[in-house]
Amino acid sequence: MTNKKTLSVNGRTYSWPAKPLVVICLDGSEPAYTDEARKRGLMPHLERLIEKGGEYRAHSVVPSFTNPNNLSIATGRPPEVHGICGNYLIDPDTGLETMMNDPKWLRAPTIFAEFQKAGARILMVTAKDKLRLLLSKGLVYDGSAIAFSSEKADKATQAENGIDNPCAQWSMPLPDVYSADLSEFVFAAGVKLIPEFKPDITYLSTTDFIQHKYGPTEKGALDFYAMFDSYIGKLDALGVTLIITADHGMNDKHFANGEPDVLYLQDDLDRRFGEGKTKVILPITDPYVVHHGALGSYAAIYTYGADPKAVAHHVATLEGMDAVLEKAEACARFGLPADRTGDVIAVSGGKNKSKVIGTSRSKHDLSGLDVPLRSHGGLTEQVVPFFINTKSAALPANLRNFDAYFVGCSAAE
Repeated sequence: MTNKKTLSVNGRTYSWPAKPLVVICLDGSEPAYTDEARKRGLMPHLERLIEKGGEYRAHSVVPSFTNPNNLSIATGRPPEVHGICGNYLIDPDTGLETMMNDPKWLRAPTIFAEFQKAGARILMVTAKDKLRLLLSKGLVYDGSAIAFSSEKADKATQAENGIDNPCAQWSMPLPDVYSADLSEFVFAAGVKLIPEFKPDITYLSTTDFIQHKYGPTEKGALDFYAMFDSYIGKLDALGVTLIITADHGMNDKHFANGEPDVLYLQDDLDRRFGEGKTKVILPITDPYVVHHGALGSYAAIYTYGADPKAVAHHVATLEGMDAVLEKAEACARFGLPADRTGDVIAVSGGKNKSKVIGTSRSKHDLSGLDVPLRSHGGLTEQVVPFFINTKSAALPANLRNFDAYFVGCSAAE
């Protein structure tokens, strides 16, 4: 196969990559993280990568959460196309609150599945298994695909993942889910498998545990980015086209005294409109809430008797709101699926970028927060880095993180 071949996926035309293409989604990587690490001389391999290719800023999709953005990168399209607009929603078919981790929620084929059908070899390694389940939908483990998570690497099988227990094969311990090791395992797996498996398309996606825990100038973050830089050097040396971007940024979400800067929106709406008239859903909610307490800067409000216009008007008057939109306007602005979107969307941040949204004070357990809250979800976490190690003629003027495979497939020899 040559790079003259093209493939249409979700209405976009992709060239066949001239070289093996590796996209890294560095979860929660606010641009300040690489900026600060580079100022301290901790990322020499990234500096050389930028010299060969380029450094840009891109925008994530909103809500600036992990699943919507990873699936946008994987499909090349916004949530209105692929359907994943958060981790948690009210099921339009049942009216019940539910997680959106099951692959049944994905409405569009991934770039990975479509390229495999066309003859490509696919490698995918994610930190969390919940994301691997969604991203690997449509892959066939016939010897041309490998997809597993570092979280459950010890349980990987040929039949379900295209590889048997990498931990045992490589004599590597299973990393703790709340650790930097979970992400490092992803990088190490890429460095190990790319020369052995020879994939045409690779996706490496990490976890934002470090970014939730440490700010860009703190030692824990600087150590992480120095470690990551060593893997940038190893991956770049493999002769691949390498793109590094992020699913969302990250900001401090607390007051000067360290207390979380929270608007408990359900409590407020109950007082204003009465109990049972509204329901606040926080799409950041997932099984891993220790480091953010299910507090983010984006909420969906469903109305049950209250007038959506009146609700939107009221919420817009609350301190720290950056955007409050009724469903139609929110879907048009953010590219959301209307049937999976609340009647009102509230996006917070405020002048200090610090406001997050909770439901009711009594429903958030913040005992697991061992450092002041850092989180994401809003417009203030939408700008993300975008690095590439070669030149590409396909850089859109309004660059999005989900342009990564389009840009990479069009990269120079």
